[in-house]
Amino acid sequence: MEAPAPEPEPGSTAALAAQLFAQKPEAELLYLAQNAARYPPAVGAAAVAELKRRGLLPEAAAPVPPPPAEEPETWGQLLGQLLRGLLIPSRRFLATPLLLDATLLMFGLMVLSGVSASAPTAHQLVVWGSNVSGLTLHGQPWRLLTYQFVHAGLSHLLLNMFSLWLLGLLVEDRVGPWRLLLVYLASGVGGGLASLWWHTGGINSVGASGAIFGLYGLLLVLLVGKKLVLDKSDRRAMLGLVLYLVLSNLISGITGNIDNAAHVGGLATGLLVAGPLALVGLKKLN
Repeated sequence: MEAPAPEPEPGSTAALAAQLFAQKPEAELLYLAQNAARYPPAVGAAAVAELKRRGLLPEAAAPVPPPPAEEPETWGQLLGQLLRGLLIPSRRFLATPLLLDATLLMFGLMVLSGVSASAPTAHQLVVWGSNVSGLTLHGQPWRLLTYQFVHAGLSHLLLNMFSLWLLGLLVEDRVGPWRLLLVYLASGVGGGLASLWWHTGGINSVGASGAIFGLYGLLLVLLVGKKLVLDKSDRRAMLGLVLYLVLSNLISGITGNIDNAAHVGGLATGLLVAGPLALVGLKKLN
């Protein structure tokens, strides 16, 4: 509460002004207080003082303390939130975290069993479920699924998992977890079969690249079919980006120990078979 204003000395100008304003009606006092800028400062001050004396002006409310300032998030906290969103399934993203978790778990088990994290041997990859010409089509067709979760080193794993995360965030929110899972696994199978067919001299192939190229195919289907909420310019930009990524990956796979046949087979499966089938019954955008 404010301290009361000191009483003016008897006979002073302020005392005479107070006596004069004590006789004025409330309406005039309110007018003088509201339009104090039009009059000498003493007039406005006297009108306000009289209104306060009569109890017509509320006491000034106590200032509300500002809310405590939030501490800025650290890089560690931001990274923790990102990893939780990446690896913990939620209502919005279910299939992508599960695929990431399964692939990382497979790699972790391989390393714990003694497999090199940087350069696994061909025999070790076969033991853990690689796609092998002499085995897959000769009694072990399950390798068409398991090879998608086996990787030939940490760098191979991280590159594929980053691509899966990026594509999963773009696609799963639109098509749902089960459609994405269908396209991913079917494209991996298609890529594995294409690899076996192309490499007539034999192949020992691992990795999620064929399945990931299938997601590229699904994304192309969504873009061409206008199933994503994008304006024309953004759709063209996204389409160009996807085509660039696909072509650059295929070109880089011409040289080196990269199974481009699995890439092309996965892309064709996602683009021409699994992708269109997965979109059957998908609600149209307004």
